[in-house]
Amino acid sequence: MNNVDSYMNLIMTDAEEVSNGKVIANYGRVIVRGNNVLFIKLENEL
Repeated sequence: MNNVDSYMNLIMTDAEEVSNGKVIANYGRVIVRGNNVLFIKLENEL
């Protein structure tokens, strides 16, 4: 994660979409509005 604010808006760089442990898509910069965030889980190993 590159940046976050008090509203939980997220700016991520080099984001990946993972399904069943496999990368299915690579993204450049991703901006997610905080009102759309329901759950965040950080993996132990990135």
